[in-house]
Amino acid sequence: MSTDKLLELLFSAVPTITVAVLAYFFFQNYFENENRRRRYVLHKDAQKSTLPLRLQAYERLSLFLERIDPTRLLTRVVPQGSDKTEYENYIIAQIELEYEHNLTQQVYVSAECWNVITTAKNATIQTIRKTNMSPRIDTAYKLREELLTDLFEKQSPSSIALAHLKLEVSELWD
Repeated sequence: MSTDKLLELLFSAVPTITVAVLAYFFFQNYFENENRRRRYVLHKDAQKSTLPLRLQAYERLSLFLERIDPTRLLTRVVPQGSDKTEYENYIIAQIELEYEHNLTQQVYVSAECWNVITTAKNATIQTIRKTNMSPRIDTAYKLREELLTDLFEKQSPSSIALAHLKLEVSELWD
């Protein structure tokens, strides 16, 4: 085969190869865009079905925060006797019971939100324990009175967590 024939074959193959490479890149780009569009549609459909579940989880967690808020908790759980340690343990058991009842809700909220809720629970328990250690507290009724008095002066951990929860729910609509 002569060089002229080889050059002629090469010049006729260059446009074909160029068109094939361009077609490959165009189809590659098209298929990538289609995959992204399909994923977006699937994501939107999944959001439609999970949004009600997430809102229910936020509702249940807000109820949890309301129920462990010391002012509401202490009005609902009154001392059965005068033993302050027994009352402290009973209050903490009520908080832990509420928490365990709502553990599954962490699946539907952000990790940050769940950490805030857990921190509110732990801070409430810590406040109860710390108040009970005071030498001024000698009965369950004094413990209850002291906790309620302290809460009038400062914001409860539950109300701070509830504010964070509301903020996260408002971000669902953005």
